[in-house]
Amino acid sequence: MTPASSHVPHGQSPLRTVQVLGGGNAGSSAHVRSLTAGLVARGVKVTVCAPAEAERRYDFTGAGADHVDVARSSDPVSVAGLRAACAGADLVHAHGLHASFRAVLALGGRRVHTPLVATWHDRVHAEGPRAHLLRVLERRVTKAATVVLGTTPGLVDHARRSGARDARLAAVALPGPRPRADPEEADLRRLKVRAELGATGRPLLIAIGALERQRGYEVLFDAARVWRDLDPEPLVVVAGEGSLRPALQRRIEEEELPVALVGRRDDVADLLAAADLALLPGRHETASVLAREALHARVPLVAGDVDDVRELVGDAAELVPSGDSGAFADAVVRLLGDPGRRESLRDDGARQAAGWPTEDETVAQVLSVYDELTQPRPLL
Repeated sequence: MTPASSHVPHGQSPLRTVQVLGGGNAGSSAHVRSLTAGLVARGVKVTVCAPAEAERRYDFTGAGADHVDVARSSDPVSVAGLRAACAGADLVHAHGLHASFRAVLALGGRRVHTPLVATWHDRVHAEGPRAHLLRVLERRVTKAATVVLGTTPGLVDHARRSGARDARLAAVALPGPRPRADPEEADLRRLKVRAELGATGRPLLIAIGALERQRGYEVLFDAARVWRDLDPEPLVVVAGEGSLRPALQRRIEEEELPVALVGRRDDVADLLAAADLALLPGRHETASVLAREALHARVPLVAGDVDDVRELVGDAAELVPSGDSGAFADAVVRLLGDPGRRESLRDDGARQAAGWPTEDETVAQVLSVYDELTQPRPLL
C-alpha cells in the first residue's frame, strides 16, 4: 500500500475506530488486516476486536492496531468485553453478520450514540429454524447500523430488503501481491506443494471454502465421479473446515473419489500457485475470496454462473449453470485438455483483476464514510 498523508486535521485528536471481526471468514479477516494498515498510515487509531486465532493468523498488531481478544460468541462475557473495548470509540465498524450483531449488543446500552458501520462480505445461508433466526439477526443489525456496506450489489439489495436505512456498495480489495519470487524458486515451491498433496504427475484442482451446504460440494463431488475415468486422474484438494466434513469424508471413502480434505490452510497462495484449475461450485457465492485470489494468481477458474460471481469475473472464468454437476465436470475436462484456453483464461483473469479496487481506493472509501458519520473531535 502506498504511503498516505495523515488523516488527522490540525488541532484535532485522532479518529478512534474499533473494528469488530468474528474470525470465521478469511475474506473479511484479510480485508480488516488491509484496512487496518491503511487507516493507521493515515493517522487513525484502530483497535481490532477478534479471537486470538485471528490475531495470530493476520497479525493486526503488526499493522499498527491494538488487539483485544474477543471470542466469536454473543454470551454476556464476550459482549461485556466488546462493550469495554468500544468505550471511547468515535466509530465502530463490524465485519460480517454475527460480528455486527455482537456490536449492536455491545453498543445498545450506551447513552451517547456511536455510529456503527456494518460490512457484509457474504450472505449467510441456513435452513429450518436457524433460517428464521438469521433473518431476525439481519433485521436487528440493519435497524441499528448507521450504514451497511455490501461487497456486492446483491448484498446491498438484501440489506435494503432487510430494513437498512442506508446501504451502499463497498469497495473491497485483496491485500497487495507478495514480492515476486525468483522463477526457479517459485517452480521448486510449486513442485514441493504438489508432491506434499499427492499430485505429482496428475492435474491438481483446488477448491477453498467452509465445508457447508451453500458451498456446493455435492456438485463438486458428483463431478469428481466423472473425473475418476480420466487418465491421469485429477486430484481435487478441498481446503476448509465445517459441519459437512464427516459426511463428505464418508462419501470420499465409499465412492473412492479422487478428493482430499486438507482442513483450514494458511497457505492459500501456495495452493493456488500449484494448481492447474480453481473450482467454485457453490450456488450462493458472493464476492468469493477464491475467485479473486485465482484471477490474481493467473489460475483458470471454473465456477457456477451466479450473479455476484459473474459480475466479479466477467468473461475471465469458465462459468457453468449453477448446480449442474454434469456441466461442471465437462467444463473441467475440456479445460484440462485445452492448454490454449487455459492460457487465455490466465490472461483474461489478470486483466479483469487489474480493474478491481485497490487497497488505497478501499481505504479512501471507508474513510469518506467515517468522515460523514463522525463530528469534529475536541481540540487536543
